[in-house]
Amino acid sequence: MKKSLTTSIACLGIAVMAICLTGAKKTKQDLKEPVKNKDGLIELSMWYGGTVSEAGEPPRNWIAYDIIRKKLGIELKLTMLPSSTHDRDAKLNAAAAAKQLPDIFTVNREPWLNMIKNGMLAEVDDMYAMMPTRTKLMFDKNSIQYTTVNGHSYGFATPGSIPRNEGVVIRKDWLDKLKLHVPVTTEDFMKVMRAFTYDDPDRNGIDDTWGYGAFIELYTHQEGLGRRFEPIMGAFGVAGTWSMQKEHPGLNVLRPEYFEALSYVKQMAKEKVIDPNWMAYKKDDFRAAWKQGRFGIMREQNAALAAEGNYKPFDKNFPNGEWIVINPPTGPHGDCSTGCFIQGYRITSISKNAIKAGKKEAIARLFEWMSSEEGYYLLGWGVEGVNYVKNEHGVPVVDGLPDPKKGFSKATVQPLFQLSAYVFYNGPIELYSRYPTYITEYSHKKMSALDVLNQMDKLPYTPAIGSDAMPAPNADLKRFFEQGLLEFITERRELTRDNWNQWIEDFKKVGGKKWNDDGIEYAKKNNLLY
Repeated sequence: MKKSLTTSIACLGIAVMAICLTGAKKTKQDLKEPVKNKDGLIELSMWYGGTVSEAGEPPRNWIAYDIIRKKLGIELKLTMLPSSTHDRDAKLNAAAAAKQLPDIFTVNREPWLNMIKNGMLAEVDDMYAMMPTRTKLMFDKNSIQYTTVNGHSYGFATPGSIPRNEGVVIRKDWLDKLKLHVPVTTEDFMKVMRAFTYDDPDRNGIDDTWGYGAFIELYTHQEGLGRRFEPIMGAFGVAGTWSMQKEHPGLNVLRPEYFEALSYVKQMAKEKVIDPNWMAYKKDDFRAAWKQGRFGIMREQNAALAAEGNYKPFDKNFPNGEWIVINPPTGPHGDCSTGCFIQGYRITSISKNAIKAGKKEAIARLFEWMSSEEGYYLLGWGVEGVNYVKNEHGVPVVDGLPDPKKGFSKATVQPLFQLSAYVFYNGPIELYSRYPTYITEYSHKKMSALDVLNQMDKLPYTPAIGSDAMPAPNADLKRFFEQGLLEFITERRELTRDNWNQWIEDFKKVGGKKWNDDGIEYAKKNNLLY
């Protein structure tokens, strides 16, 4: 790793050098001396997205805090953002409204665009040159363009999760007990969901299981019912907010197949084959539910399912239980998709107030340290010899640790790695180390989240590159859209063709048509259609 980092500094690309040159001129704000606390440290507040949100914040005696104080002269104050997209947006929007945004924060694209419009965010064009190692490893022309609005970059777009790292998984042990085959079509899935709900697949004699589990997880490119329902929508050819195909570009909700997909979801709700808490669940609730054996089919992420610390509660509760990756359902017209996939980026922005307070250089210093060899390994894997050792290939592993319970893959030490997403860039060392093969504690099975990832990567997906940068609906239209779908599913409004067509007309009138037209124009202008 040391060699690659040194080489990286020497081999900065032409595009990055151009950014460096354009940012050479310092402003009065750059020259302002930041206020230091009584210990002579610059205080930086950072609201971050935790890698394992349910694990909790890093402890106060975390070694990284001491290193950042001594080497960087920074008092870092961390606050974990809510894991729920809605709750995260609400927290950041409230802070923006009160003009109390933290110095550094991770933000979803929709509120980020609003913050730029309202003048809350700092331009960071010149900061790429101030952190050459990090810039080389994490940023390229595409990522910089992703955060560029009207000629200025308003945040750092770092690699997000691996694009095709989720899939449909099913309880194989339930299939075996009920003597059922792996479902293929939407009809097969409905039959299996009924059996999982009503035929006591766990054989405990209690009516406490359901066929499908989900929660509402919305993103700009996955509006409507959100990510967890994408395999259902994909069976009807309408996965994702947008169709990016040249023959029928635009909002999927305006396509006739959307009615069919929504009718299927409504049937799931009507027959009560979906966990009834799906509208109330947050991400952590959803994951606690499958670990408690509440449902037998879901869309889940590879590490959330199969990483050692995440799988352990399920393994303890159900040592004979087994999840397997399967193809998403094939619909009546032959469509089959796990969902839409994008080249995901995580945006971390700097508040304008932080720059006004003279903290720019300190922030750049912190980020550059994160991507140094010391920061990369410490935030990613912990302390060498305590949380990991390097194998013959230089990959962090847990074999041979003095205290195996402190290995980086153990659930109890996950708070130490909440910032790993801010140093990882999906390099080979990370994948082999992040997803080590292990033996489960209770069932003694050999497992690897990397094996699961490789299986999920082969599943059918719908390309939607760039759809996360498409125009977003205003708050009123977004509310009309989301609430309307829920009203149809829960039968507060009868889902008939006539009622649906009327709702679509109303949707267009309150802004849906303009949203669709603006999106198509944007996609054509940016060559996003295929």
